[in-house]
Amino acid sequence: MGKLRKKHNWKGRQQSDPQPSADEEKTEVVVELKDGSILKGVDESNALVLPSSKSKKNKSSLPPISKKKPLTKKQKKELQKVLERKEKKAQRAEILAKLAEVQLPESELKLLYTTSKLGTGEKLYQAKRSADEVKDEDSGPKISSVSGANRKRKWEEEDDDDDNEEEQKAEESSDVDTSSDEDEDEQEDEVNNTTDMSECKETSSVCQETKHEVKVEQDGEKEKKISDHEKVQKKPSEPAIFIPVDRSPEVQEARLKLPVLAEEQVIMEAVRENPSIVICGETGSGKTTQVPQFLYEAGYASGGRMIGITEPRRVAAVSMSHRVAKEMNLPTQVVSYQIRYEGNVTSDTKIKFMTDGVLLKEIQKDFLLQKYSAIIIDEAHERSVYTDILIGLLSRIVPLRNKKGMPMKLLIMSATLRVEDFTENQRLFRTPPPVIKVDARQFPVTIHFNKRTPLEDYTGEAFHKTCKIHRMLPPGGILVFLTGQAEVHSLCRRLRKAFPFRKGNTATAEDEEAETSEAMRKFKKAKQKKTVSLPRIDLDNYSALPVDEGDEDREAGIGDEDGDSDLDLGDDPADGEEKADASIPLYVLPLYSLLAPEQQAKVFRPPPPGTRLCIIATNVAETSLTIPGIKYVVDCGRVKKRFYDKVTGVSSFKVTWTSQASANQRAGRAGRTEPGHCYRLYSSAVFGDFTLFSEAEITRRPVEDLVLQMKDLNIEKVVNFPFPTPPSTEALVAAEQLLVSLGALEEPPCTGRLKDMQRAKLSCPITPLGRAMASFPVAPRYAKMLALGKQQDCLPYVIAVVAAMTVREIFEDLDRPARSEDESSKLNQRRARLTQMRRLWAGQGASLLLGDLMIMLGAVGACEFAGCTPRFCENSGLRYKAMVEIRKLRGQLTNAVNAVCPEVGVFVDPKMTPPTEHQVVCLRQIVLAGLGDHLARRAQGEDLVDPKWKNAYKTPLMDEPVFIHPNSALFKTLPEFVVYQEIMETSKMYMRGVSAVEAEWVPQFLPQYCHFGSPLESPSPWFCSSGGTVRCHRSSTFFRVGWQLPAVEMEYPEGLERYKLFAKFLLEGQVCPALKKHSSHLLSNPSIMVKTWAKLQPRTEAFLGPLVSKKVDCREALHSVWKTEEKFLLPAYCQWLPESMHQEVAKSWPPL
Repeated sequence: MGKLRKKHNWKGRQQSDPQPSADEEKTEVVVELKDGSILKGVDESNALVLPSSKSKKNKSSLPPISKKKPLTKKQKKELQKVLERKEKKAQRAEILAKLAEVQLPESELKLLYTTSKLGTGEKLYQAKRSADEVKDEDSGPKISSVSGANRKRKWEEEDDDDDNEEEQKAEESSDVDTSSDEDEDEQEDEVNNTTDMSECKETSSVCQETKHEVKVEQDGEKEKKISDHEKVQKKPSEPAIFIPVDRSPEVQEARLKLPVLAEEQVIMEAVRENPSIVICGETGSGKTTQVPQFLYEAGYASGGRMIGITEPRRVAAVSMSHRVAKEMNLPTQVVSYQIRYEGNVTSDTKIKFMTDGVLLKEIQKDFLLQKYSAIIIDEAHERSVYTDILIGLLSRIVPLRNKKGMPMKLLIMSATLRVEDFTENQRLFRTPPPVIKVDARQFPVTIHFNKRTPLEDYTGEAFHKTCKIHRMLPPGGILVFLTGQAEVHSLCRRLRKAFPFRKGNTATAEDEEAETSEAMRKFKKAKQKKTVSLPRIDLDNYSALPVDEGDEDREAGIGDEDGDSDLDLGDDPADGEEKADASIPLYVLPLYSLLAPEQQAKVFRPPPPGTRLCIIATNVAETSLTIPGIKYVVDCGRVKKRFYDKVTGVSSFKVTWTSQASANQRAGRAGRTEPGHCYRLYSSAVFGDFTLFSEAEITRRPVEDLVLQMKDLNIEKVVNFPFPTPPSTEALVAAEQLLVSLGALEEPPCTGRLKDMQRAKLSCPITPLGRAMASFPVAPRYAKMLALGKQQDCLPYVIAVVAAMTVREIFEDLDRPARSEDESSKLNQRRARLTQMRRLWAGQGASLLLGDLMIMLGAVGACEFAGCTPRFCENSGLRYKAMVEIRKLRGQLTNAVNAVCPEVGVFVDPKMTPPTEHQVVCLRQIVLAGLGDHLARRAQGEDLVDPKWKNAYKTPLMDEPVFIHPNSALFKTLPEFVVYQEIMETSKMYMRGVSAVEAEWVPQFLPQYCHFGSPLESPSPWFCSSGGTVRCHRSSTFFRVGWQLPAVEMEYPEGLERYKLFAKFLLEGQVCPALKKHSSHLLSNPSIMVKTWAKLQPRTEAFLGPLVSKKVDCREALHSVWKTEEKFLLPAYCQWLPESMHQEVAKSWPPL
C-alpha cells in the first residue's frame, strides 16, 4: 500500500494519457483491482474506478485536478531532503566557478602535499606521472566510480521508487564529478567537472536516464577492472619491507626531537620513486645519522647488499659510524667504517661509513658497485675534489645499474641550499633530482657585528671578546673560530693563563698538549695556589638590574666596541695580558684536523662541574661536527686555504675572508640547544663584501692525480666528464702534459691537422706504466718513483720516502713563541735536540746529497726501530700522529707494490738498515725521474749582480728567486742542481723536500724535458756491440730556460745519416763479425759511405737503398729481415768485393 500511495496519482496519470483502447483500459483496471485488498475504501462496486463510456478528447490538454491526499510528516521530511539536495546541486556550479577564480594553478598544486593523510599509507610525495598514465586517466569515462555504484545500490535497497528518481539524478552528477554531497569541503577538485554536471541535469526523461546510467555504470566498472588489470601488469606490487631496530628508550626519545624524522615518509617516498635525490638540511638536523637508518629499516641493507655513506673527513666517518651503531643498538661489525689506513668492515657489514677516496678506489675495482644498494654522499656542499668526482661517476653508474635490473639509489646531502650545481646541471642529471628541504632544529641566533674590523690582530680581538663573554654573560659554551693550528694553541695558552682551571693537576695535564712544558705547569700550579678562593656565587659578574638579552650585551660591552664607555674589565688591549682569575675557571680545548683523535674526542664530553667550556677551533668545527652545549660563537671571519699557482704549481697557505654561507654556518653553531649569540669580529659592511659561497676545491688545485685515476677508469676524454663544477681547461692541459712527461699517458701525435692535434692533446690514452701508477694511492710523481724503485733493491727505501713525502708535516713546529722563560728554555733544548737528530739522520758524504729526503728516511727508520712510541716522537721532535700515518701508508704501499709486481716480494722491515752509498745514488736518480719538472739550478753569474739572488735558485717556470730552507740538510752545501718536493711561499719562496742531482743525469733521465743538439764530431759516432745500435755524443739544454747541460752519450738520432753510419760499420765487420775477414778485400773504403760525394760511386747507393727501404738501422732489425729474406743485401755486398769471392760469400750468407 505504501508503495502505491507514494507514487503520483495513478488515476490522474491515466486520464492524461493519450486515448487508449478499451481492452488495454480493462486490463489496467483489473491489475489495479487485484491489488485492491490493500486499498482502503476501494471495492468492485466503486463507480469511480469504472471507465467512462464518453470519449473525453480535450481532457489531455487540461491540467489534471489534484485530488492527492496530504503528505505525512515522514514523506514531507524525505521530500524536503530531496529538494535541499537539488538546491545544493544547483548552487554548486556557481560556487565552483567562484572557487576556480582563486584556485592555485595546476603546476603549483602538484608541488603541495597534504598532512591530513600522514601515517595512513597514502603517498605524500607525488611523483611526476608519465604521459601514458595521464592519457589513460583522461580517456576513460569518469562516471565509472566504484564508490558511486555502492552508494547507488544502497539507496535502491532503502528508498522508494519516487525518491529513487531524484537520487539517480544526484548519483549521475556525483558520478561525473566523483564526489558525494557530503564532500563539500573537497569542491576544489571538481572545478573541471562542473560543465559535465550541469549537462547531466538537463537530460531527458527519468526512465531513460536510469537505464542509461545503469548501463554506463556496468560498462564503466568493466573498464575500471580492465584498466586496473593493465596497471597491475605494468607495475607488480611488492610487499613493504620493514627491518625492526631495537633502540633504547633514551635514543628513541632523542631521535624524535630531530627535524629529519618528521620528513621520513617524504624522504623514503622520494627515494623509492627516484634514482637520485638531494636532501638539504643544516648541520644538526640529524640527516647524517638518521637517513642511513631510514634506508636500513626500509630494507636497503638486506639481500646481501650494503648502504654506503661517504664523508669528506676521516674524523666524521669514524665518529658517525660509532654514533649510528650506538643508536641502532647494533655491533660495529654491522655498522662499520673504512678510512685510508684502517677500518672495521666485516662480511656482516650492512652500513658502511667511509671517506670519498675509499669509494673511488672501490669504483676502480668494481665500476657498478654491486655490493651497494644505496650510496649517500654527505657534506656535498663542501665540494671536496673527490666528492665532485664521485657525484660525476655515480650519475652514470646509477642509470647503468637500473638498466641492468639492479637498481641503486643515490642520495646527495648538503648543509646549504646551494644545490644548483647538482640539480640544474644537465650533463650531470638529465632529469633534475627532487630536492627535499629539512628544517634544522635551530633556535634564534642573535648576530653582533663589530663596529671596526681588526685587520692584523684578530686573535687578540678574539681573546678580549672571549674574556668579556666569560666574565659577563650567563652560562653556555663558547666556540671560537680561528684559521690555523698555531693561532689555536696561542689563544688556548692565553685563555688558560687568564682563567686557570683549578680542578686538580690531572685535568690540566690532559688538556696541555705535548707543546706545554713541565715548567709551565709548575708555574700555573704556583699561580693557582696563590689565588685559591672559596667556592661562592660571584654576583659581581652579573648585572644587578633585570635586563633583557640585548641590554645584557650592552652592559657587558660586547655589542659596543668603545672601550671606555662601559665597565672597566681590565681587558683593554693596552693593559696587556689578563690578570689570572681562578674564581671563574674556563675549560679550554683546542680542535683542528691534525689533533690526535683522543684529544679531538674531548670536545664532545661535558666540561668539569663549575667550569665553562671554551673550544678554540679551525673551520673543522664549521660543518663536520656538532658540538653540544655551545651558546656563544666568536667568528674571526677568516679561513686559511691552500692556493696553487696554476702555472708554476707554487702552493701557499693564505688567510682570506670566508664566504657568507660559511659565516652563517658558524653562527648556526650557537643555536643548537638554546637561543644563542654570534659575535663577528668584523663589520656588517665587510660581511656584505664576502662571496656568497666558497668556491669548489677542484677549481683551485692541480688535478693530475684525478686525471690519472679517471684515465685508469677508461675515461679518455676527461674534458667531457660531467663535473658538478668543471676545472679550468688550463689545469686539465697542464695535468695531461705532466702525465705524458711521466710516461703515464701516450704522447699525442706531433703531425697532422691542427684541430686533430689539439683534440688528441686532451684525450691521450693511458699506458701500462700509467695503469701501474694509478694503483698506488699517492700523487703521480711519487707513483713514478715507486714504479722505478725495484732497481738495486731500493724499493723499501723508496716506499719509506714516498710515504714521508705524502704525509705532511712530520716534524713538530718548535718555532712558536714561548709564553714564559721556562717554556722558552725548554723549547730551545728541544730545537737543539731536533737539529742534532736531523744532522744525524742526514748522514755524511753521499748520503748528505739525498738531502731532506735522507732526513725523512732516517726519521722513519729510527722511529720504526724504536717501535713508533709517543715518547720517542716527542723526544725527537716528530709528530706522533704523522709517524703512525706513515707507518700505515708504508703497509698500504707495500701491499700495492706486491699486487702490481708479485716477484719483488717486498715487506715492511721495522729494522731497516740505512742505504748503501750506491743505493743512495740510485735513490737520487729515481727521485730526479719522478720530480723532473721540479728541477732548480743555482743562480749563475749574470743573476748575482742583484743582491736578492744571493744563494738563490732559479726554476724553469718562475722569474722570482727560490731558496733552500734554513732547516734543510743542503742549506750550507748549495749544490748546482736540486729537485724539490714543492715550493711554499712564506716570507720568501722556500723549496721543501730538496735533494741534490748531477747535471749529467738530467738529459739521461729526463730526455722529455731537454732539447738536444746535433751529434758531436768529436768523439765521432761509434757502433755499440752490446746494444747493436749506432751511438754518439750530443749537447743538450734544459727546456724553456735553455740551461746548458753536459754532452751525453745516446743513440744516434733517426735519419739518413744513421743508415749511412750503420752501412759503414756493417762493411767494416763491426755489426757481423763473420764479415770482418772480407773487409781487407773491399774494393772501396767503407768510410766513403758517409762522405758527401758518396753518390758518385754506384755501389754506395746499391748498398744504402735496401737498408733504407727495409728500415734497417740496427743489428736487431737486420737479423729480423734475414729471417724472412736470406739473400737480403747479398747482391749489394757482392758489388764491394772482387768477382772471385762472390761464390764463397754466397755460400756463407747470411753471415749470422
